[in-house]
Amino acid sequence: MEFFLDPSIWAGLLTLVILEVVLGIDNLIFVAILSEKLPPNQRDKARLIGLGLALIMRLALLSLISWVVTLNSPIISNNFFSLSIRDLILLIGGLFLLFKATIELHERLENEEHENAENKNYASFWAVVIQIVVLDAVFSLDAIITAVGMVNQLLIMMIAVILATILMLLASKALTNFINIHQTVVVLCLSFLLMIGFSLVAEALKFYIPKGYLYAAIGFSILIEIFNQIARHNFMKNQSRKPMRQRAAEAILRLMIREKNKNKKRIKIDNKEEIVLSSSLETESFKDEEKYMINGVLTLAGRSIKSIMTPRSNISWVNTEKTIDEIRLQLLDTPHSLFPVCKGELDEIIGIVRAKELLVAIEKNIDVYKFASQIPPIIIPDTLDPINLLGVLRRAQGSFVIVSNEFGVVQGLITPLDVLEAIAGEFPDADETPDIIKEQNSWLVKGETDLHSLQQLLNIKELIKEDDCASLGGLLISQKGQLPLPGETIYINSFSFHIVKATEYRIDLVRITRNQDIKKEFSR
Repeated sequence: MEFFLDPSIWAGLLTLVILEVVLGIDNLIFVAILSEKLPPNQRDKARLIGLGLALIMRLALLSLISWVVTLNSPIISNNFFSLSIRDLILLIGGLFLLFKATIELHERLENEEHENAENKNYASFWAVVIQIVVLDAVFSLDAIITAVGMVNQLLIMMIAVILATILMLLASKALTNFINIHQTVVVLCLSFLLMIGFSLVAEALKFYIPKGYLYAAIGFSILIEIFNQIARHNFMKNQSRKPMRQRAAEAILRLMIREKNKNKKRIKIDNKEEIVLSSSLETESFKDEEKYMINGVLTLAGRSIKSIMTPRSNISWVNTEKTIDEIRLQLLDTPHSLFPVCKGELDEIIGIVRAKELLVAIEKNIDVYKFASQIPPIIIPDTLDPINLLGVLRRAQGSFVIVSNEFGVVQGLITPLDVLEAIAGEFPDADETPDIIKEQNSWLVKGETDLHSLQQLLNIKELIKEDDCASLGGLLISQKGQLPLPGETIYINSFSFHIVKATEYRIDLVRITRNQDIKKEFSR
């Protein structure tokens, strides 16, 4: 054993172990994919038995070095090609790899796996083990020939093969678990097997492909996949920071968008390509009203109270300092059934009354102030979570709640109808005009229109970036930095916002147009 003291022997051993591991990477990939076909409790056993038998076979082949060298002697020769035993082994192994990798790829790409692990048809244990041993026989030829060419001592060759197999055994489980978790890696590995199978067939037919090219391609693909896995990890990390409700809402909305795109087909009319809904799937897809309501429900928790409430400027309220006749006329002329009763100004709320009951009380000469004070208002902060708002509205028993800021200034009020409009869209009162009016190539929108409703209408997500802006008017003032004048146009993303009507204090009316629609008008 004196030759173990020779540094060159150790250098050769280390180099040979590294080469054996490198040459066994393709074998590891195939073992990882094959073991997945077995039940979880049999996978480790199959790897150990398969690689153990493969190790015995490699050691046996190493002991028959003189016979291995003669495998290059041609046994089939003609004017077109000549094949040796080694070539036949490589040819059969390469064709088997191409066949097996193609079948596996087809199953992965066509998603033919069972949804439930209990119903999955697992492969036979010994069938998988035999495949591991057979493929290892093919892959071991290069490793054995490399060992013969690098080292002269049989013992060193065997030690290197044993160490490389042990490393493969240790790495096989980790590689299998990694592949099972990251399914995109499976497709990449199967692509490697296709390339390796093709190279084995080419080598058997004397079309030599330098191994360096294969390893460079595999290494580059692995590097790209590493970047892909890092990007996916960072995406999942960022997603985990979002509330569960928001993640679920975004997933459902993406599902509806994909369903809509899937149900489209392209047709040509007068040499122009147009997209129409497939008639066979039209009844199965979500209707626009359903999508709007689902979107409203899923995004309700992320909205602010300001985006749901009726703003202060639109509140009809009863002033106790007015005469009885003025109050009676106001109640008869206004279609609302509920009114806040205030003393002098809106911030001095006394109570909430029903118009019908207050008219009866007036006829009975009951003092308006005393009558209104019997039903005190329910006041909520403008920072309340919309989900908690639902419970408050239930306690209001059909009435509305007053929204106030931290200084006690009334910001607006919220009725059950306001919450319904936030979910299902606008329901204008008899004395109101719709907030959004669709024109031929544009929309005529009130400045007080809720941004969430506008986002759903325009199908964009970029309007709401800050919680400070709840209305279209607030957004445009924020973009401009000051109150825009009538006639001005503000551009946001692919939309232009033309100020139609505005006062010294607010924006009343805006015309919204897609920029591409403007270009079409000019082109005509």
